[in-house]
Amino acid sequence: MEKSIHHKSRINSDQIFKLGATIAGTFVLAIIALMVFQLISESYPIWEEEGLSFVIGTDWNAVEGRESFGALPYILGTLTTAALAMAIGVPLSIGIAMFVSDAPPKIGAPLGFLVELLAAVPSIIYGLWGLYVFREYFKDFIETPLHLAFGDNVWLFSGTPFGLDIFTASIILAIMIIPTVSSVAREVMKAVPQQQKEAAYMLGATKWEMFKLAIFPYSKTGLIGASILGLGRAVGETMAVTMLIGNATGSSAIPSSLFKPSQTMSSIIANEFVEASPAGLHLPALIGVGLILLGIAVCINVVAHLLVTRMLKVKEGAINN
Repeated sequence: MEKSIHHKSRINSDQIFKLGATIAGTFVLAIIALMVFQLISESYPIWEEEGLSFVIGTDWNAVEGRESFGALPYILGTLTTAALAMAIGVPLSIGIAMFVSDAPPKIGAPLGFLVELLAAVPSIIYGLWGLYVFREYFKDFIETPLHLAFGDNVWLFSGTPFGLDIFTASIILAIMIIPTVSSVAREVMKAVPQQQKEAAYMLGATKWEMFKLAIFPYSKTGLIGASILGLGRAVGETMAVTMLIGNATGSSAIPSSLFKPSQTMSSIIANEFVEASPAGLHLPALIGVGLILLGIAVCINVVAHLLVTRMLKVKEGAINN
């Protein structure tokens, strides 16, 4: 009798757990579906009016009666700043993770805590610091010398350095993604079996060779995942970029130089959403930009998932052989 009661209670608890897990998973899917539906329905007027030219167009005129909208400059601005931030921030993050994971606990633990503490700093603080402190030093000691040395011959350094441009925004973005990428990368490196490291040292490997031969091959998938997390933050970051990128509009926002003002999809929404009138096409255009941003973020995550899955299959095949 007691066994029967115990068996029934176990079945009930399993059913409750299964039901709860199903509801939680369905809730996430429902939120995403509702979000996509709302973005599509609210932005439908701009797609009906502009069609594909909204994605590839460069005009941005919100004057009633002469409205014309194109999101291409902001798409390019988003991808450019995110790519520059990744190119600068990911190597630094991996270097920090290498040092912290191999440093003595008395040094590695406090340094790791300080790096993680950077993730708790709100983006508006990064923006204020970049606008009132970092920008002036960066303009005087980095941008101006680069412009004087290469501005006449290299298009990347053309334009007058002002400090509110793609380069400055990208540097701040790189600083902002360092805590995320380095923290995950450090944990991935620490998860590598100690025997692998000791085997590399026994073969006469230097510290760099130990990382190259013993740690990187085993943590490659995790490092890519950490980089994708950083890319997700770089693509979606709003306030800090809005304060530092210069906020150009229309064709003038197309990135043609590191020292040129531009805008990202997030910043154009933040700058103009409050004043956008729902009567015209301005508000649907901004919501359409948000839909494109969501699509890009989803594509990045899907590609990253496929890449990581492929690498895991290759690794499992090598182990099985």
